[in-house]
Amino acid sequence: MKTYRFRLVVEPDEDKWIAYCPALAEKGAAAGGATREEAVQNIQDVLQMVLESLIEMGIPIPEDDECAAVPPEERLVVAV
Repeated sequence: MKTYRFRLVVEPDEDKWIAYCPALAEKGAAAGGATREEAVQNIQDVLQMVLESLIEMGIPIPEDDECAAVPPEERLVVAV
């Protein structure tokens, strides 16, 4: 099992929250939720599925070079 770290962006959007990982947004790594915490949990679940799918298809997982420069609360850690 390998651990991946990605920069996480969580933003309010009218009456909900949107969370996404810029490094994997084009692969569908985005989710929403009624609260910030729910959006973060949902993006964690989505990112897990995206990473598993990429690994299964043999597609390289992009490195998130920006992640090292952001505070820990703006990072998402996923083990696959």
